[in-house]
Amino acid sequence: MPLAKLTNPKYPSAMANISSLFATRLYHASLSERGDPIDPSELEASCLAIAEDDEAGQRWCEENDYPGYTSYASLDDLPWRFPIFGDLQKALDAHVAGFAEDLAFDLDGRVLKLNALWINILPEGGIHTAHIHPHSVISGTTYVAMPEGTSAIKFEDPRLAMMMAAPTRRADAPRDLRPFIYEQPKVGDVLLWESWLRHEVPMNFAEADRISVSFNYGWE
Repeated sequence: MPLAKLTNPKYPSAMANISSLFATRLYHASLSERGDPIDPSELEASCLAIAEDDEAGQRWCEENDYPGYTSYASLDDLPWRFPIFGDLQKALDAHVAGFAEDLAFDLDGRVLKLNALWINILPEGGIHTAHIHPHSVISGTTYVAMPEGTSAIKFEDPRLAMMMAAPTRRADAPRDLRPFIYEQPKVGDVLLWESWLRHEVPMNFAEADRISVSFNYGWE
């Protein structure tokens, strides 16, 4: 970003250069920009059918007080089981490769490979509390059903724990200085971020389900 120039009115010739030293990257694109187009309605129908048939996943959600449904703890081979998830993986591979290039990763001859892919169905009143994704490099979500009024995804400044006695930011602070960023994707979008970035899904106030597919890529 351009350097900010601050002029001291007391000393008109004196100028300070202010730059950003570190950056947190967020990738936001249409899923269809890379790979073959994926029909959102077909993907939504597949997610709902899987949720209805996945008794182990339903049981895990009930035992762990998880609102709605996730296949995270029950199904780890969706791209193999269902062709549309295989197509989805191909598109995600291309997006992740582009993001890794933007991040200037030196992969040293190795690759970033999908190691987890799961469905999330968040009903009205459901939340997904703040968390990170350990044991992976890039994480992300693609959005399948986003009813009007449903939650954005909320990202947390990773420096918050080190700010100690710092004052809060003004409401009009620039986006890159805010302690929390709310990103509102739409159906067919994909978001990617580095897996250490803490994030959450605030309460879903829409009457309909918020449906997404999340994933992790590891360095192999």
